[in-house]
Amino acid sequence: MAMRPHVLVVAGSDSSGGAGIVRDIETLAAFGVKASVAITAVTVQTHAGVGHVDAVAPDIVAAQMRASLAANTVAAIKIGMLATSDTVWAVSSVLEDRPDIPVVLDPVLVSTSGAALLPPDAKPGLLALFRQCALVTPNLPELSWLASGLSEGALIQAGDLIQSGARAVLVKGGHGTGEQSIDILLRPGHPAHSFASPRLAVTMRGTGCMLASAVAARLAHGDELAAAIDGAKAYVHGELVDEILHRT
Repeated sequence: MAMRPHVLVVAGSDSSGGAGIVRDIETLAAFGVKASVAITAVTVQTHAGVGHVDAVAPDIVAAQMRASLAANTVAAIKIGMLATSDTVWAVSSVLEDRPDIPVVLDPVLVSTSGAALLPPDAKPGLLALFRQCALVTPNLPELSWLASGLSEGALIQAGDLIQSGARAVLVKGGHGTGEQSIDILLRPGHPAHSFASPRLAVTMRGTGCMLASAVAARLAHGDELAAAIDGAKAYVHGELVDEILHRT
């Protein structure tokens, strides 16, 4: 009997269960993937806002990652909230030893309620970390911050990240407008690849966590990147449809 693949999740906790580690584990389980974790921060949250953030010491984050990698055959890594600049560098130091494992990074900068979850001084380390990742998944506001707003247009901003060394950027269109929610994958040497789904009149916390974890799950199962994104986007769309049905 084949063993289920493991995905290591490096992210913060959310006491409300709406985002973070809880969403990640739920998503991985839906894809038949086992999770191990390295918790970067403990947050006190409701669905309305963030009350407190207590960052875990960077050396403890790194130690959790190394323990997981020693204990399990990890097929992919998903990174979410990193909380501090020092934690960004600590995570990067662990990844240096395992370049064989695909990494999906969701750059968690601000909570849905507007609370800052990563300080501005972490940007240089975060941009350097992108070079170690198979995919980075910014939404439109995150992309603008990462690109310093110097370029106009999401695709140009994503191109700037590619030029700075990112291996692949998925521009998420959830904050856009129009009847279709369109995500666009950019990779060096490849044409832009679009993924479209009907835009739904519903909001749901943790969709960024879900998408990145779903991509990591599909990569852990052996999917090529574009196929992994396609399956992940379909999963998130299905969860949004279920949310609508539960609200009616």
